[in-house]
Amino acid sequence: MPHDADIRESLLQAEFAGRHHLDCFPVGAAAKSPHAMRYAALSGWRAENIAVLLPLLRAQCKRMGQLPPETLLGGSDVLPSGRYAGEWSASCTALQSLTSFDALKGRRFIEKWFRPYLLTDSAEITGYYQPVFQASLTRGGAYKVPLYARPADLTTTTDSKGQQQSGRWVKGVFEPYLDRAHIDHGALAGQGLEIAWLKSSVDRFFLQIQGSGILQLPDGRRVAVAYDGRNGQPYVPLGREMVRDGLLNTGSVSMDSIRAWLEAHPSDAQPYMERNPNYVFFRLEGAASAFGPKGALGVPLMPWRSVAVDRTTLPLGLPLWVQTSLPLQNGSTEHWQHMVLAQDVGTDIRGVGRLDLFTGSGEQSAYVAGHMHASGRIIMLLPRSENVIGAAQ
Repeated sequence: MPHDADIRESLLQAEFAGRHHLDCFPVGAAAKSPHAMRYAALSGWRAENIAVLLPLLRAQCKRMGQLPPETLLGGSDVLPSGRYAGEWSASCTALQSLTSFDALKGRRFIEKWFRPYLLTDSAEITGYYQPVFQASLTRGGAYKVPLYARPADLTTTTDSKGQQQSGRWVKGVFEPYLDRAHIDHGALAGQGLEIAWLKSSVDRFFLQIQGSGILQLPDGRRVAVAYDGRNGQPYVPLGREMVRDGLLNTGSVSMDSIRAWLEAHPSDAQPYMERNPNYVFFRLEGAASAFGPKGALGVPLMPWRSVAVDRTTLPLGLPLWVQTSLPLQNGSTEHWQHMVLAQDVGTDIRGVGRLDLFTGSGEQSAYVAGHMHASGRIIMLLPRSENVIGAAQ
């Protein structure tokens, strides 16, 4: 389905809390060397306004500057540059000297400091968004479904393959944490972990799928909640289960159709949701901002400009030129080509050319995220080192 298993991870703030290196990122398998291109070959490039990305570029350059130069940001080992934090110093230093730039200066800056390489002509692109739910910070009335903070005994470890695993230690053995069914039936109740209360377990389920969201409080305030860990249990796509049981047709599976079925069958909804044992915990982030939640790089995501990637294929922070199409609510599609930044990851984002576009919050954002499953073209914009910069290509 378009967006079935995109549970957000926060590598810097959760999985790697307190670490100074990202060199435990798994490195991608051997791949073909990327094909260099010229900017003139990028459809729509001259119409792009890079200036809107200036705040995002500054934020990620600041974050990279806090990392040791040898920090591995991810990416296949065939990439000629961009995998290590130190390889961004030249372009980030040049960015600091710019107080502002317009559309033309923005394109010239990117052309000077980044070189385009074709990643794929057969990308698979989906979307995710930041949902808004009615909630209360105290239990009462319609607000009876708890949203839990990360338990104190939930931790992470590295397995024999070098992969990060979430769970807890039980008598000297590391095992996955309590599954969804146990938690839904009160295993964590009374421990003071409740950070908010929702109106329905279906709301909580979809908030966990997105990994972050906005809570609309009864007094009109809007507060953000962010991913703060998961239980380490496997993720079971609910859409796949429903298709297998004949409840939905393959072609009609979307977030909207799944939610509609769950809400129309309240007595069956809970057992179905519990088929997915994976469970996500949250933390309160304060007042909701115009930007999105913090992604894997540790900077706020920008709607329509931040994407989740497979970090074994692409390094975090990398600019990408994406050509694809967006689904419209009238049933048609719209051609879409823009520069985005690789700033997040997701459990279902795996493989070369697999992208997840962050669409923000609101009705349009929810529609695109729930229905987008498009093909496309992706061009990587790899940072140049200072001593090899020449004429823009």
